Amino acid sequence: MLWCRCRIGAEETFALVEGADVWKVTGSPFSQWVKTGEKRALDEVELLVPVVPGTFYAIGSNYASHVEKRGAVRGTGAKFYDVPRVGYRANSALVPSGADIVKPAGSGEDFQYEGELVAVIGKTARKVTPEQARECIFGWTIGNDVTERSWQRDDPTNLRGKNSDTFKPMGPFIATGIDAKDMVTTVVLNGKKLHEFNTGNMLFDAGAVISAISQTNTLSPGDVVWLGTDELPVNMKAGDQIDITISGIGTLSNRVVSEEVKPA
Repeated sequence: MLWCRCRIGAEETFALVEGADVWKVTGSPFSQWVKTGEKRALDEVELLVPVVPGTFYAIGSNYASHVEKRGAVRGTGAKFYDVPRVGYRANSALVPSGADIVKPAGSGEDFQYEGELVAVIGKTARKVTPEQARECIFGWTIGNDVTERSWQRDDPTNLRGKNSDTFKPMGPFIATGIDAKDMVTTVVLNGKKLHEFNTGNMLFDAGAVISAISQTNTLSPGDVVWLGTDELPVNMKAGDQIDITISGIGTLSNRVVSEEVKPA
């Protein structure tokens, strides 16, 4: 099953995606919902981020190849962790598929994408085991953890480097009933395929990450957990088109633009 959030007229609503159509629902996929008889063509509605999370978690260093290649670039060598290293991201950075990624004035050349699988929480999780945590996953969507690397290096809180406005495209849909081990992630920049990797080939799977978070933090329906990227991203610049596809979910597509700076 595929879910989306979209704007139909002036109303923001959840909807079921069936082929080239969306069917409006009343209620929420995280509680009670009813499919209505109101149908729209998918290309006639405005897609929104598929969920607005109460809390937005993200893990880094979760694929071996990414850890090794980033370590080589930094000259530090690969550093693997014994437990998931989880942080937060800002809801204010979220934008849907089709929206622009704004490269801020003053940002450097090392402006990069990170194609990530996102777990969407469907049940409250507190002090759960990895096995119990997997039962708390409602479905999956796609995230692009856009990063300005020089800002990331100089700001340990990631306030600018990962949380600037528009740095977190997410969508287009939430897919249910599929397994991460069966997914493939493909990253395409300006029509050229750069990376293709087994989405489920993580150092810490979603159950392990959610379980680790839940030991101290309660996860609630609608929260999201971004699960890291593989490979070594390359730089993006204004005018670029970045497309991240995860099999069974869809394609998250965004264009990079320069920030417009008004004269003083």
